[in-house]
Amino acid sequence: MRSDDSKRAGATGGDPAETRAAIRELVPHDPRHSARWHEHDYPGPYARWNYHPEYEIHLARRHGQYIVGGDVGHFGDGQLVLVGPNVPHEWLTQVDPGQTLPNSDVVLQFRHEWLEECEILLPELGELRDLWRKARFGIEYSGEAAAQGAETLDAIGEAAGVERLVRILDLFRILAHAPEGEHRLLTDGWVPPLDDPHAQEIIGRAMNYVSEHLTGDVRLSDAARMAGMSESSFSRYFARASGQNFATLVRRLRIAHASKLLLQSRQPVSEIAFEVGYRNLSNFNRQFRKETGETPTFYRRRARSGTDHDSIELSDGP
Repeated sequence: MRSDDSKRAGATGGDPAETRAAIRELVPHDPRHSARWHEHDYPGPYARWNYHPEYEIHLARRHGQYIVGGDVGHFGDGQLVLVGPNVPHEWLTQVDPGQTLPNSDVVLQFRHEWLEECEILLPELGELRDLWRKARFGIEYSGEAAAQGAETLDAIGEAAGVERLVRILDLFRILAHAPEGEHRLLTDGWVPPLDDPHAQEIIGRAMNYVSEHLTGDVRLSDAARMAGMSESSFSRYFARASGQNFATLVRRLRIAHASKLLLQSRQPVSEIAFEVGYRNLSNFNRQFRKETGETPTFYRRRARSGTDHDSIELSDGP
């Protein structure tokens, strides 16, 4: 696959918290193209907690935990998500020091103004309005819609001229007409404060810290110290910038990671609990049920029986 970017986003040196600090992403405009298509490596400067005024269609070629708005869950290779303007997002994967996953993400980004201008000249595009309205919640696709969407998104990178535009419109068609059961909304429509870059910096560093220590000890005091703040000040900033408190995010990421292990391995529940940072099995079972509504054992049995897909909807409670 070629990229629209002359500079491929690869692994970066230095302090990971510096390279992944969350700021508003500035999406470059190429006058040759209506939408920006690119693929990037993980980790890298594009793989971070960020938001931007453009829509984004994101295809993952790896697995881990995602955060879209206030929703946290696990994702696998082939996950396709439409993210609306200014909805914060990040896809986290645990990698070894110095490890890079090449071409792990494919992204298409485009402006709402472009969509409006197109609709003026092409009124048939009015049927996409509901898609853009729902995009502010984040939309995850599955099944045939995800497979067709991923294939079409990949093909955009190989196309030019009219063929490229046709493929972009075809991708929009696939997403807009995805049947019930092959797409779901991820968030409650929450958007972050856009006037406080300091808050975004803090949450970026905190998420980096959490992802690196997810299977061990994660302490509010350590995250606050890294931010150079008191625990109370850090807690206020984090809640304002992320839409949830620090403990909630840690719990949701751990339960998302556990749910993935329950589906993809035959490890005993007790081993999985320990691997995701819980030292007490009863506490793990209680927290897992609080987030998913069922015990880890029942979740594994039901999912493997084919009565559920391999993603979970997490609760909104703290």
